[in-house]
Amino acid sequence: MKNGFRQSMAWLHTWTGLVVGWVLFFVFVTGNLGRFDGEIDQWMKPEAPVQTASVAQQLSAAQARLQARAQDAERWTVYLTTNRDTPHLRIRSEEPPVNGKRGKRTEEYLDPATAAPLEARATGGGQLLYKMHYALHYMPRSVSDWLIGICSMFMLVAIVSGVITHKKIFADFFTFRPGKGQRSWLDLHAVLAVLTLPFFLMITYSGLIFLVFTLFSSILGSNYGFGEKHRQEFNNELAGREDLLVEPFGTAVPLIDLNNLVAVLDERWGQNQVSTVEVIYPGDANARVRVSRNMESPLRSTDELIFNGTTGELLSEQPASGVAPRNIYETLLGLHESLFAGWTLRWLYFLSGLAGAIIIASGLILWVVKRRPKQIKQKSGPDLGFRLVEGLNVGTIAGLHIAIAAYFLANRLLPLNLPSRVDWEANIMFSVWLLALLYPLIRPIARAWIEQWTLAAAAFLLLPLVNALTTERGLNQSLAAGDWAFAGFDLTCIAAAGIFAAIAIHLQRRAKPATATTHGVIPGIAREANA
Repeated sequence: MKNGFRQSMAWLHTWTGLVVGWVLFFVFVTGNLGRFDGEIDQWMKPEAPVQTASVAQQLSAAQARLQARAQDAERWTVYLTTNRDTPHLRIRSEEPPVNGKRGKRTEEYLDPATAAPLEARATGGGQLLYKMHYALHYMPRSVSDWLIGICSMFMLVAIVSGVITHKKIFADFFTFRPGKGQRSWLDLHAVLAVLTLPFFLMITYSGLIFLVFTLFSSILGSNYGFGEKHRQEFNNELAGREDLLVEPFGTAVPLIDLNNLVAVLDERWGQNQVSTVEVIYPGDANARVRVSRNMESPLRSTDELIFNGTTGELLSEQPASGVAPRNIYETLLGLHESLFAGWTLRWLYFLSGLAGAIIIASGLILWVVKRRPKQIKQKSGPDLGFRLVEGLNVGTIAGLHIAIAAYFLANRLLPLNLPSRVDWEANIMFSVWLLALLYPLIRPIARAWIEQWTLAAAAFLLLPLVNALTTERGLNQSLAAGDWAFAGFDLTCIAAAGIFAAIAIHLQRRAKPATATTHGVIPGIAREANA
């Protein structure tokens, strides 16, 4: 470690950022797409019409379906289409915990008119992409939670050490020198970091708060016990839901008609304000029904009403706001998820997340650029570790976008009756990403950058065309019908293709023939790296 406090912080910033940079880039990109997971869900289910059923119709359909297929479940949850995050009526049933572990969950999308499963292609949709940013796919949650938690702590250290390292950080915000190699990458890194520093701090720290009970589970376990049941007891007590702290009575009693609650809900909150309806112990004498209101502020908690599930009696009313520690906790979670955000704020979140991904990418590239002059002077050529970082940069920064485009293309091109279709969408995405990560092994790094950005541009430009050829909701039809979920998706793909193509063209124009001294240099940096 270097001498001096600021030098030590620079060393810490560099290496903490590099160690977890590729994972964090994946987290930022997939999490950022989650800002529009509802719209992506709609695009990936082109057969599903826009649902306009009333709350009463949706509750009737959901209750009929759940009673038919999940009578023995411990918990039902109905997600209503009263907000943009739930474009299609969704139901979930959860079996009782087994050996302290959460019971099996089953989800379905319903057609409110028939109470039957929605007739649309099986797809992971935007929800799967969103879940990838914290569950990482293919991993048990117990592993991914710890991995994301550790990466988030590294990122928090990198942010704080970065602020300390740049003694003129705010002056640097007004300084950008293009075409200067390492200096340009550092300027880009600093400018975006200062611009989004509050967002970066908030999103990182609040992400850690999401995992606090995983990272510090012993604190919760020592007071409430371990296992899903005890954790649920803690959550209910934290939210002040004493009326939910009951055990099943063991006597079968019919559940009330959930439609009977609609009049009470409309009177208290107004029409179409119900977000979710949760039934605990359905069909038992101690059944409870918890109804949550739509989110209206960064406070993740919402107003809740708790009813007796057999009589319909209102047992308690829980306001969104509670004691100060809980309000702080819930506000941090709400700010991270941004479910309260309208269109303008949601796009600001998206652009800030995009800037965050660029900051991570520029930091990874800067690591390579800074060390390249010394590496290319070695008689034996660049070290293996250096070449590995170069390849991972190409396959992650450019290749991940190709993989995401492949995920969307798989949704349109895979046979509709393919078994495990949802899994195949994800498998194709990660298979393409693996190929992108391996590709730099057989190509000069400079060419790999150009070729992968070109392929990313072509893949995203292909998406609107494939959509038009395989569905009746192409861009022309969507614009004519005012279907902005579909039109917006296609237009965003075209914009992304334009950006990726511009990057590829810029790199191609500045590329120089690969030589022994410039092999592997990102096009456009060769001149400065050898200066």
